[in-house]
Amino acid sequence: MSRIGKTPVSIPDKVSVEINGMNITVKGPKGELKRLMPEGVQFEKKDNEIIVNPSTKKRYARERHGLCRTLLSNMVEGVSEGFTKKLEIVGVGSRAQVKGKNLVVSAGYSHPVEIIPPDGITYKVESNTNVIVSGIDKEVVGNEAAKIRSIRPPEPYKGKGIKYQNEKIIRKAGKSGKK
Repeated sequence: MSRIGKTPVSIPDKVSVEINGMNITVKGPKGELKRLMPEGVQFEKKDNEIIVNPSTKKRYARERHGLCRTLLSNMVEGVSEGFTKKLEIVGVGSRAQVKGKNLVVSAGYSHPVEIIPPDGITYKVESNTNVIVSGIDKEVVGNEAAKIRSIRPPEPYKGKGIKYQNEKIIRKAGKSGKK
């Protein structure tokens, strides 16, 4: 059995979880999330906890045990607290700004790149170079942050580009000059 899957998911006071077969709906102060879980697991609600168990001894059930527990845990955390990803823009003249709901990034191209957020995602820009992506669905927040980073990934020589806040860029030495 999965060690992650064994731990129960605790439900905060303001969050309600409805289990209808493999459809799970989680409602909280930040919003509502719905997800169809894969086959092979069963959910059991006791007091303020949900216990995830594999439905059979087969391999596919054991594989999905920890996955489903983590997906459920992320849904509960998302509707109660939310998720954020922070990005930094490094480079002279590179900056970002929010126009309406859209994010406009100037990253050294001939034209600015405009990103339209999906439902439930908000962008925030601090000091023109720090972008904060926030929302209740961890998967969508991570995908949007990756999409912004892919506009100009950091390069290894000077570190210019868009990187995650705590990301370490492995630097290369430049050309060695003649002596």
